[in-house]
Amino acid sequence: MALTIEQYLRPDVIQQVQRLDLKARFIIEGLLAGLHTSPFHGFSVEFSEHRKYTPGDDIRLIDWSVYAKTDRYYIKKFRAETNLEAYLLMDCSGSMGFATGDRMTKMDYGICLAAALGHLMVSQQDSVGLAVFDSEMRHFLPPKAKRSHLMNMLSILAKTAPAGETGLASAIHDMADRVRKRGLMILISDLICEQAEVVNALHHMKYRGHDMIIFQVLDHSELAFEFDGQVRFECPETRDHVDADPQAIRAAYRDEIRAFIDEYRAECQSIRADFVTVDNSMTFDKALVEFLAQRQGRF
Repeated sequence: MALTIEQYLRPDVIQQVQRLDLKARFIIEGLLAGLHTSPFHGFSVEFSEHRKYTPGDDIRLIDWSVYAKTDRYYIKKFRAETNLEAYLLMDCSGSMGFATGDRMTKMDYGICLAAALGHLMVSQQDSVGLAVFDSEMRHFLPPKAKRSHLMNMLSILAKTAPAGETGLASAIHDMADRVRKRGLMILISDLICEQAEVVNALHHMKYRGHDMIIFQVLDHSELAFEFDGQVRFECPETRDHVDADPQAIRAAYRDEIRAFIDEYRAECQSIRADFVTVDNSMTFDKALVEFLAQRQGRF
């Protein structure tokens, strides 16, 4: 049974986010602040006005076209954009509805992560948008910095049942082409699809200048593979199935899943995208804190 909006944005989870220690707050606020301005005048700034050059000014900021017309030195002034635009990219394909035992489905788990991150960004007056997709884009909401907008996004997610085949690579390409202003893309997916195509799409997103955080959300059994007895494994998207003895293939499966995850991690490192694998045996607030701690090691 799907969770309600209130359960996705549980008060205890929000309190956990708000109680993040100083280092964790510094890390995530640094991540967001780093996207608000750039170290040089490229993304995230826009031209404001000219002023006369004074000794000590950076000569790279001299407007030579103005000098050619006036024979005087003028400096270009820029105004930094103050608000970050972030997007929550939610995979709602059939495999995201998978869960074993009494754990949350991967999609419910991902929505809880999205709720916590969205709440944190809106509380800092940053804008958050939403893209929901399976084999095609189901919903797209432009970013806004209102709590009511966050609740609207969660309402859409709560009403969206995971179904259909995945189109993760095409969805990432779509977002890269659709969103022209540099921003933060937070992808939440199990990433169980053609890896080479997804990696190519991530490179496209990076080429467009976006920063990325990729949360790979898996069911605990997909990592541990602690099944017993003869089991029928069925793909929730295609309904293809195979009968197997888990004990006979457990070691080989674990090697394959580790290699699969490591390949994503290496590709994300190559484009300076944050990548973290979480599973639904962890409380999602703990997963967020662990992500922040992992990010600390990069500073």
